[in-house]
Amino acid sequence: MNGPCDLRVEHLSEPLDLGSRLPRLSWRLPPGTATQRAYRIRLGSGADSGWVNGSDSVLVGWPFAPLASLQQVTWQVQVETDLGQSRWSPSATFETGLLDAADWTASWVHPAEADPPPAAKRPAYELRGVVTIGKPVVRARLYATALGLYEAFLGGRRVGDLELTPGFTQYAKRLQVQAYDVTGLVAEGATEFTALLSDGWFRGQTGITRAHDQFGDQTAFLAQLRAEHPDGSTTVVGTDGTWQSRPSHITAADLIEGQSEDRRLTGRAGGWAPVQRAEIGYERLAWSPSPPVRRIQEIPARTVTRLADGRLVADLGQNINGWIRLGNLGRAGTELTLVHGEALDRAGDVTTDHLRPAVPFLPEPLPAGMIDRVISAGRGDAFEPRHTTHGFRYVRVEGHHGDLTAGDVTGVVVHTDMRQTGWFTCSDDRIKALHEAAVWSFRDNACDIPTDCPHRERAGWTGDWQLYAPTAAFLYDVAGFSAKWLRDVAADQWDDGTIANISPTPPAEGIESPIRFLNGSAGWGDAIVIVPWEIYRAYGDEQVLAELWPNMVRWLDRTERTAATARHPSRTGPAQPHERYLWDTGFHWGEWLEPGDDMSGSFEEFAGRDKSDVATAYYARSAELMSRIATVLGRGSDAARYADLAASVRAAWQAEFISADGDVRPATQAAIVRALTFGLLPEDLRERAAAQLVRLIRDAGTHLGTGFLATPDLLPALADTGHADVAYELLLQDTPPSWLGMIAKGATTVWERWEGIDDDGVPHESLNHYSKGAVISFLHRYTAGIRMGGEPAYRTFRVQPVPGGGLTSAAAALESPYGRIESSWTVVRGLLRLDVTVPPGTTAEVVLPGRPARRAGPGRHSFQTALESAPG
Repeated sequence: MNGPCDLRVEHLSEPLDLGSRLPRLSWRLPPGTATQRAYRIRLGSGADSGWVNGSDSVLVGWPFAPLASLQQVTWQVQVETDLGQSRWSPSATFETGLLDAADWTASWVHPAEADPPPAAKRPAYELRGVVTIGKPVVRARLYATALGLYEAFLGGRRVGDLELTPGFTQYAKRLQVQAYDVTGLVAEGATEFTALLSDGWFRGQTGITRAHDQFGDQTAFLAQLRAEHPDGSTTVVGTDGTWQSRPSHITAADLIEGQSEDRRLTGRAGGWAPVQRAEIGYERLAWSPSPPVRRIQEIPARTVTRLADGRLVADLGQNINGWIRLGNLGRAGTELTLVHGEALDRAGDVTTDHLRPAVPFLPEPLPAGMIDRVISAGRGDAFEPRHTTHGFRYVRVEGHHGDLTAGDVTGVVVHTDMRQTGWFTCSDDRIKALHEAAVWSFRDNACDIPTDCPHRERAGWTGDWQLYAPTAAFLYDVAGFSAKWLRDVAADQWDDGTIANISPTPPAEGIESPIRFLNGSAGWGDAIVIVPWEIYRAYGDEQVLAELWPNMVRWLDRTERTAATARHPSRTGPAQPHERYLWDTGFHWGEWLEPGDDMSGSFEEFAGRDKSDVATAYYARSAELMSRIATVLGRGSDAARYADLAASVRAAWQAEFISADGDVRPATQAAIVRALTFGLLPEDLRERAAAQLVRLIRDAGTHLGTGFLATPDLLPALADTGHADVAYELLLQDTPPSWLGMIAKGATTVWERWEGIDDDGVPHESLNHYSKGAVISFLHRYTAGIRMGGEPAYRTFRVQPVPGGGLTSAAAALESPYGRIESSWTVVRGLLRLDVTVPPGTTAEVVLPGRPARRAGPGRHSFQTALESAPG
């Protein structure tokens, strides 16, 4: 029998920069096996766990002594299964990073910068030193980070393939370090070590306010190189006071505004000045549990069109996050301007008017940015701006005197290098296009943190991720990506328990800002509870629950305190007993962007509305999840307390938002969806509420009426209450507001507003927001039918397809932590055939329409049943 496969440490494959002394290990069982009875782990050092009885193979605790810094570990696993004892697995390796501040000997350095230019116009600085090694090198590692963005080069060759390092964190508390294998880049003797350092998130423009210098006003660089020699000795060198710096050929670099280069300045001599040592320290340095950002894909331009005024417009055919690599820069001295955008105006020109921040607390709309500039050196080289990113499909090239072909313009897709885990297809091309658009919107907004959009704000909005995380966890392995971001959510939490709207939070939008009152909204702050729970469910990661538990408690304490002690000013007369559990004060975004609510009134009026129907629903939801989380963590008394709290809040919601005749109020689709999904209704009123929801949908001409928070749960709420036919009608609706209305107008990503492009072809707001794309979870869980079971990480799961919408086939696959799950069905002449794959170590419950559930163990299974009324 073959050995286990797909060995992983924490949520990574073979990292060089593991930050845990007691890492958890995972593996998959050999094909053909059903269950694991015991396992045995051995290290290359000779350490051996011996046989350990148990079926666990996901995030198994480290069975050896705690690891030290810079420790290289080679490990294997062997398992005993129902088929007997396996062979040893292939070896896997990982390394720990510098785990203690005392491990650092290199010095932080600032580039020489007497009088910094204005924000968005600051150059990237080139820093250089010399690495001198007196012996042959058998292994070398570089550890680097920056306040700003950096690229490192040894002997003129770029180090690694990571982008936008060190990433975006709450820099005041957490700063990530990266590790690189540079064995082939250094040798005995002297090697020039250079770096490019730009503002990045640290002091560049951030967020909708375009605030700058948010985390500091001086960039800095830190690097330490460790070389090992054949005799077992080591050499450690790094940044120090001998280094020099100068402004580079990147004459301006800003993540929002764009990047400017004068290619004629590359390779020039002179201009160097000594760096300044910086007293920054090492205490906040951290290692990321997330995969890094990389260049993931290249997309050649589909067309290049010349406008009447001579400017050129290239169309990638896909809305992406990243940048353009432009060849054919023209003769020396040619100055080119690249303007990026998601949409074209009526003249076929790139427009960014809809991306200019225009909000009530800004005196006037701010520039959209996303403009790159380059002066050609005439050497035939290409322009690829790696110190900025853009969200775009189109790019206008100004100043080019010749012709550009599609081969000269390449879109470079840039995002966190997550492992794809989920796929879906079906017989309807429109649905497949919607699924692809939703996947692209997520990819474009997964650039080190989960963002709302890749252009206008680029902010880690908590509400967006709490509602999309379950969908994302099917599509990609987002365990480490989410854990990394959640540490910033925790770092941003206020002393009173408030969870910020966005994380990492720039001070301009945080506790000391004029807009501090916007933080702490229901549905957004609840991300501190909901996201860890969803990560636990998808990956079985109890550690993320334990790590965030104190933050969850502080958030719920704040919610409980606010509900009990404050009352909305619109309420008059004596307070009723249930109002103690009614959360009706503070600022809340509410359902946000519901169809028909054009937000044309004043922001003050919006902020003052009583949104207690939304807030109290989330209060109940988070309290109920806290009870479940406490149970997982073995906190029995806490589980009981939060269960009681959830029951009291649920009773308050019922007292306030169920009318005397049993209808839900306010009578909106969103309110009813929440009532059904969050378990707020007495069982005897669920059928009535579902009928009320269908009635509202029909009254709207069979159109959805949900905005931001409830949209992911709309179709599941209908299907779960016997109205799958209505769910499919909404899914296939192609006039706005609808999902296919976007696809019908050529969308390749999901829009922020339901009518992101109006009937006149004018774009509005972002055309790349993943939130409404969470509808595709319905395709995974209902159309294809792959649903979680009672145990996390799909150790138990259900396959229960719900055919409909005229579909004659559908299929989905999920690379779960235990292995590949597949569900594929076809309907031919009224007969449904379902094929299911169950991975080793798991069990499935298979439910066909109108048939009782069947248990299925590991392997491939086929089922069929006649449908009462079916396509085909």
